[in-house]
Amino acid sequence: QVQLVESGGGLVQAGDSLRLSCAASGRTVSSVHMGWFRQAPGKEREFVGVISKSVTNTIYADSVKGRFTISRDNAKNTVYLQMNSLKLEDTAVYYCAAKEGLYGAIREYDYNYWGRGTQVTVSS
Repeated sequence: QVQLVESGGGLVQAGDSLRLSCAASGRTVSSVHMGWFRQAPGKEREFVGVISKSVTNTIYADSVKGRFTISRDNAKNTVYLQMNSLKLEDTAVYYCAAKEGLYGAIREYDYNYWGRGTQVTVSS
């Protein structure tokens, strides 16, 4: 079992930066692939990015590539989502998720464990 708790969400203006954290317990973040997803009002949950468990390989959705960065602090057992140059369309509830097995999954049903999410609101 892996328990995940997101934090760091809030209200920011377009162009600002924000860093989300995902603290894990029950397993080390270096033993599972850690993904980030988001769900905007009235939309389906979508893939944001994932970091591999062993080496620092990452995959990002085209919509965030070049603006968002996922990193991992094994000592703190925490994964981060650094979000720069935020846009109005980045407004969503952001979830972290953990996946066992193969790396590279971008579909939410491939992930085994989920946090409850943190709200990010970008205003103009």
